[in-house]
Amino acid sequence: MHGKRFYRRMEIVKYRDIIGIFDLEKATLSKKTKDFLAHATKEGRVITVSYEMPKAFIVTIQAGKTIVYISQISAATLKKRASQ
Repeated sequence: MHGKRFYRRMEIVKYRDIIGIFDLEKATLSKKTKDFLAHATKEGRVITVSYEMPKAFIVTIQAGKTIVYISQISAATLKKRASQ
């Protein structure tokens, strides 16, 4: 699996580390977003947390590095959970 890191299904991200939560289908209509995700994947900074159909991605800053999580949970649900 070149360029991707696969981890256990449960990933906990600190709220203060979150830069944004995005709907994967809508956001990837933009060439800039596609390029960003491709670059992050190439650099090994993408973590896929499930083998299920991806619905959202979360951009974080952790230890000074941008990390992108690909999630099977919808962006709307993730945003609700983050605000609680």
